[in-house]
Amino acid sequence: MTDPLLWQIAPIALPVAGRPELFPVRRVYCVGRNYIDHIREMKEGSERDDPFFFQKPTDAVVHDGSAVPYPPLTDDLHFEGELVVAIGAAGSGVSAEDALGLVFGFAAGIDLTRRDRQRDCRDLAQPWEAGKSFDHSAPCGPILPADEAAATLSGELRLSVNGVQRQHTSLKLMIWDVPEIISHLSRSYQLMPGDLIYTGTPAGVAPVQPGDRISVEITDLPALTVTIVEGETSASQRTA
Repeated sequence: MTDPLLWQIAPIALPVAGRPELFPVRRVYCVGRNYIDHIREMKEGSERDDPFFFQKPTDAVVHDGSAVPYPPLTDDLHFEGELVVAIGAAGSGVSAEDALGLVFGFAAGIDLTRRDRQRDCRDLAQPWEAGKSFDHSAPCGPILPADEAAATLSGELRLSVNGVQRQHTSLKLMIWDVPEIISHLSRSYQLMPGDLIYTGTPAGVAPVQPGDRISVEITDLPALTVTIVEGETSASQRTA
């Protein structure tokens, strides 16, 4: 008989900065290849292709301050610092001019990536799930409501590992800006309150190891910091 406790899993929700409310997460969308310097460092893709989207499971979201286990089946876990958009209103087929009307707020995020598995998927022309959609792969900081984040979209992103800066960009260098991303995504999906959109990463991605502390800072937003810890599998078993 199925244990009824298995069905009593708490919904995933993120704190809202400065408010007692929580933001329940519905879906997690991610944009690939949205900075020219990252496309060039990865040596793949055109510099003005339409936005490429993939998804992560909702329970891949982890909070600021979390210990993130090093995942199995990889020896090449990479950080990707990103601006995250939190959707607060429903919409489909939305124009870029109207897109920001769907936004509840913004947060700092990290798209953790099993880079070796992602390359395998690319070489086999398979979806990216094995490289992108694993447990704990979507750290996200507290959400700042959009009306308090006036400078964010024209601001900067910085990611550091153990206090050393590894990524730095102006958010104005996105190939597709936030209104365009929302518009494109809303043509394929009905966007709903609770959706998160990770908007892509700049150049500078690199591997991390257990013990590394990753921090993301974005203009106006609460910082996000997580620590990579040893997972359940040993280093010798990761790629078995």
